Amino acid sequence: MEWTVGKVAQRCGVNVSTLHFYEQKGLIYSSRNAGNQRRYKADILRRVAVIKAAQKMGISLASINKAFANLPKQRTPTASDWQKLSSGWQAELNARIAYLERLRDSLTGCIGCGCLSMTRCPLYNKDDKMGAGGTGAVMLERGGRI
Repeated sequence: MEWTVGKVAQRCGVNVSTLHFYEQKGLIYSSRNAGNQRRYKADILRRVAVIKAAQKMGISLASINKAFANLPKQRTPTASDWQKLSSGWQAELNARIAYLERLRDSLTGCIGCGCLSMTRCPLYNKDDKMGAGGTGAVMLERGGRI
C-alpha cells in the first residue's frame, strides 16, 4: 500500500511542507508515481513518529539523520532500533541538562543581587581578560560558576 503526502501528513500530525523538508534532509524517502507525485510506504508513519519523538527530546535533525544512517538499508526503525537510538542520545541529553543546570545555578548569584557591580561582577570582564580562555560564555563552557 502506498500513501499520498497529504495522507501521511494527516496521519502523522505534521504539515505537508514538513514531510518535504524531512525528505530534503534525507530523513524520509518516497517514490514517485506515473504523474510524478510522491508516494510513501505505510512504514513511513513509524519513521516520522521516531523523528517527532526525538525532536521533542531536543535531538537535532542532524543527530537524527546520523542515527538513521546506521540503520541497515535506510529502513524504518524497529522497537529494538529505537532502544539503541534513544540510548545513544542519552549522553547528549545528559550533557545538555548538566549545561542548563550550571547556567541556572550561575545566574542566580549574579542576577539575585540586582546590582551587576562592575567591581565584583565576573561578567564585566574588564580589558577582556577572559578572551584568552575562548569565545562565548567561557565560564559556563568550562563548568565554572559565574
